[in-house]
Amino acid sequence: MKKKTINLKEASFTQAINISAQWCKEWGEDLLSEEVLADRMAELIKTKNGLRGFFAYALSDQDCYLLDKLPFSVVFKLQECGKDVVEIVIKNLIMSSAQIIVHDRENNLEYKSNSENISERCKSILRVLDTNYVTKNINQIMNDLDNLGNSFDNSKKYDDEQKEFIKHQISDIAQ
Repeated sequence: MKKKTINLKEASFTQAINISAQWCKEWGEDLLSEEVLADRMAELIKTKNGLRGFFAYALSDQDCYLLDKLPFSVVFKLQECGKDVVEIVIKNLIMSSAQIIVHDRENNLEYKSNSENISERCKSILRVLDTNYVTKNINQIMNDLDNLGNSFDNSKKYDDEQKEFIKHQISDIAQ
């Protein structure tokens, strides 16, 4: 029986999530070294689906501690990927920050906690990435915040409380 392998460059978004989950699980169980994980991750995040899938998993899974620990080899590979990583992490920071306000209003403490965790992970990552990319992207977001929203087509704009909280979260990156 032939073992089926997935070409990372052709992985779908869902496959990228599942691949990331498997690798992070193996890393968490000390079955995969930081360096090997970083090399694999770097290959995966070269594609749009890989980038989105990796961060969708690694930011949101409460049991994945990779982005909490941020091993040097992983940070190095994230830095190598440059602006694409910065852009997706900032987008996740913006969305998760806005959702903290929504979940707070709805008194959904579990979802609020998950969004807070994602937000904190994003800030930690942004603190170790290329300052020029981060600053440029944040300035662009701040200038365009009134036009952004929490829907795919930006039809539902962030309200004033969400925008203020997003600004607070962004200023917290420098801490």
